[in-house]
Amino acid sequence: MAQAAAVAKPPAPPRRRRASATPRRLPYLLIAPAALLMLGFIAYPVLSVFYYSLQNYNPTKPWRNGYAGFDNFVHAFTQDPQFWDTLIFSAKWVVVEVGLQLLFGLALALIVNQTFVGRGLGRALVFSPWAVSGVLTSAIWVLLYNSQTGITRYLADMGIGSYGTSWLSDTSTVFPAAVVADLWRGVPFFAILILADLQSVSRDLYEAAEVDGASRLKQFWHITLPHLKDAIVLSTLLRAVWEFNNVDLLYTLTGGGPAGETTTLPLYIANTSVDAHNFGYASALTTVAFVILLFCSIVYLRLSKFGGEK
Repeated sequence: MAQAAAVAKPPAPPRRRRASATPRRLPYLLIAPAALLMLGFIAYPVLSVFYYSLQNYNPTKPWRNGYAGFDNFVHAFTQDPQFWDTLIFSAKWVVVEVGLQLLFGLALALIVNQTFVGRGLGRALVFSPWAVSGVLTSAIWVLLYNSQTGITRYLADMGIGSYGTSWLSDTSTVFPAAVVADLWRGVPFFAILILADLQSVSRDLYEAAEVDGASRLKQFWHITLPHLKDAIVLSTLLRAVWEFNNVDLLYTLTGGGPAGETTTLPLYIANTSVDAHNFGYASALTTVAFVILLFCSIVYLRLSKFGGEK
């Protein structure tokens, strides 16, 4: 017993100090000001739109203001044919624009990715239209389509068409004219993103394919396109959302005309709120557009398997 008592007890292990919580909270503290600003400038307006979509709110007719429930949504789907016309045109505009922009953007990216004299200047010229604002783009193309000094005047001088023709006031030509104007600005967006992804493709893959006797077309189909899958999916999704919400170019170029031929749903919403002052109904249309975009984006990402194996 005495010997057991004499044996020294092993020293107790030192207690670990609790790590300070401050370093872990520091990143959240640093982003807190930006997060609060986003809540103020993004979250609050979005919630306000949802709120006013359930209201009758027209500042010029205050006696009619009040809770409307889902009456605005019922009116949009059952009693407003212009809503369906603008929604159908919006879908047509997005499909045509995004499809053509992707096609030409991919072609331009493949061209400027090659090695040739003056490649830097060529890339600058290809990408420069993307730096131009939508309103300025519209102003440029309004001048180009001017019946007195624009393209149609020079075509008439060559015996093509007639003098005084305005492509923006003719229902048969206004859509192609607007498409070309937006293509000029939208194609560089795809070219930039696709070219950036092309830079990361290993040359060893192409060299191995050449050794195996693969043609240029097979190399493009089995190497280039699979590698560009995520870039194409992301760029088409972003551009589709932007084209759906396109207001500045069409408003400045055509004003939604002639006879409402180029009125998209966002442009109809803008006219309903700004011109007609019917903010309640415009908020309901905005909510419908938000749900449509959210649903289509989720379905598109799921079907394309974005982020999956290439």
